[in-house]
Amino acid sequence: MHKTLNLEVTVRPVDLAREHGLSTQAVRNYEQDAVLPPADRGPQGYRRYTERHAQALRAFLALRPGFGHRRAAAILYAVNDGTPDTAFRLIDEGHAELLQDRTTLTEVTRALANLTEPEDQHRKPPPSVSALAHQLSVHPATLRKWEAAGILRPERDRAGHRRYPPVAVRDARLAHQLRRGGYPLTRIAAVLDQVRHAGGVEPLEEALRTWQSRLTARAHAMLDGAAQLSAYLAG
Repeated sequence: MHKTLNLEVTVRPVDLAREHGLSTQAVRNYEQDAVLPPADRGPQGYRRYTERHAQALRAFLALRPGFGHRRAAAILYAVNDGTPDTAFRLIDEGHAELLQDRTTLTEVTRALANLTEPEDQHRKPPPSVSALAHQLSVHPATLRKWEAAGILRPERDRAGHRRYPPVAVRDARLAHQLRRGGYPLTRIAAVLDQVRHAGGVEPLEEALRTWQSRLTARAHAMLDGAAQLSAYLAG
């Protein structure tokens, strides 16, 4: 149960800023952007903040790591504008994006786990487009489409025919796994680009572990942000 916010005690802008290591100008900017509710003015024109403003700032700063600066600001703006359903929709969208990222990570991890290179792959001549298509049980036109999307990078022999070296075969098999998972070509191309920049599948596995850690941290931050926002709404 959240404690009721004390709206009678005023808080100086410097105190509001000091709690979070901010400048007083940053606090004023947040009020101007409607991240904080409007502050009353004293007889001399000075802003008079209360615990409600302090909690709004806590909520915004707690939401920001999980939802990003722009969405966190939009959430507080909606609440302060009296449209909490808009804020809830923004929160739902953030969680939906996180779930999509988790699903992508799971599918990529699963595809890498199922990716095994035949021991004699490097001893054989690079397969042609028809031969590789036969290995994957796809149509040759599919491989050409993947090439156009930036997924495959075949070589050309002296006659100008496509040939797929071991690295291209690996990329084709990984793309095939991801397509079976329902992923669009643009997302597969981005994954394959990561594989190439990582120098292969093994270095990418470390990147996937880092990705998992970031998703976990983001989910935790979303929970922290939701708790602070709930306290603000309850006040």
